[in-house]
Amino acid sequence: MNHLAQYTDDLGAFITASPSSYHAAAEAARRLDDEGFTPLAEDQDWPAQPGGYYVLRDGALIAWLQPACAGPTTPFRVLGAHTDSPGFKLKPRASTGSHGWLQAGVEAYGGPLLNSWLDRELELAGRLVLRDGTEHLVRTGPLLRIPQLAIHLDREVNNGLVLDRQRHLQPVWGVGDGGDLLGLLARRAGVEPGEVAGYDLLTADTQAPARFGREEELLAAGRMDNLLSVHAGVRAMIAAAHEGGSEHISVLAAFDHEELGSQTRSGASGPVLDDVLTRIGETLGATRSQQRQAYAASWCLSADCGHAVHPNYPERHDPANQPSAGGGVLLKINANQRYATDATGAALGARLAAASGAPYQEFVSNNTVPCGSTIGPLTATRLGIRTVDVGAPLLSMHSARELVHTADAAALGDMVGAFFAGA
Repeated sequence: MNHLAQYTDDLGAFITASPSSYHAAAEAARRLDDEGFTPLAEDQDWPAQPGGYYVLRDGALIAWLQPACAGPTTPFRVLGAHTDSPGFKLKPRASTGSHGWLQAGVEAYGGPLLNSWLDRELELAGRLVLRDGTEHLVRTGPLLRIPQLAIHLDREVNNGLVLDRQRHLQPVWGVGDGGDLLGLLARRAGVEPGEVAGYDLLTADTQAPARFGREEELLAAGRMDNLLSVHAGVRAMIAAAHEGGSEHISVLAAFDHEELGSQTRSGASGPVLDDVLTRIGETLGATRSQQRQAYAASWCLSADCGHAVHPNYPERHDPANQPSAGGGVLLKINANQRYATDATGAALGARLAAASGAPYQEFVSNNTVPCGSTIGPLTATRLGIRTVDVGAPLLSMHSARELVHTADAAALGDMVGAFFAGA
């Protein structure tokens, strides 16, 4: 199997194992465990010895490689990504229903492309928290469906679909009376329903990732925004552990809650990355001044997906900068710093592309179509670390099922590998 096919299959396996942010963090941790990384608890002392380590905080994971040469002013190379994706989150008193149908009470999480979630077999995935505080991951497999109204009952639907988030987006999961959705989830997790005191559960599409196209060069899957970047970071971290000998501390920061604005304890606007980097510095004997010296020499590569030019809507893109599928990694630029790339960041991007052989292309938004943002500006603002925004170009971002050119996904992986290697 060639590199591109192997990379694509591994990306598909990572996505399949990660239907929620909690599963994504757990899958990343499992892969790091297999390579000898040591899990650490935040309420315990941390070792100063060189090696690979990681911590989990809810649906976020921070992993790092501490080389033998590390000292108080050793800089960091941080790959920033996020584990969450838009969808629907289960409400309290989740078991509802009407007219003989069992339904689940949900609310939109982030900014999902609503119509893409209709008429798909969905699962619920996330964590259950018991009365004693223990957490249990759970996923149901195909369970839910948000049924669209038949065209016979809405003859004008093709002239414009309007979805009321409260009335039209509550999924069905069976028929009859007395449905106990939480009890079903508890049994799937192997715990007593009466012991469940809280839960964080979201929908995920259950259709498997699939390659297609003339030469199977395209990949369709759910949650590629932004598991594609988390996967690249995990692979690059493992490769860096095998290579050794770096003069910086490589860090994978897979945050949660980016789709909500990141203002949580496990999000990029929260304290988690600063907490971890500060504690790493403390184990190396760094004073506050030395910690700031380390930050001044550090880099953050913010990896999040961007937009390839859509062939049916080319007018929505900048007329001069039109990144193509298969054209390589996006260097994301915005005059209003919605992306953190500046001239020095663009120069780093060019060096990483040259070192890795990964092609890259600039992305800027059409002036009449404001762009979103990433964790890049948040990390730069919180820590003062130089930051550059990159990502793989997608079609159908925030759909239940997104699309990427496999070469672009692999190119991002190669660029992240060069970043950790010190290019």
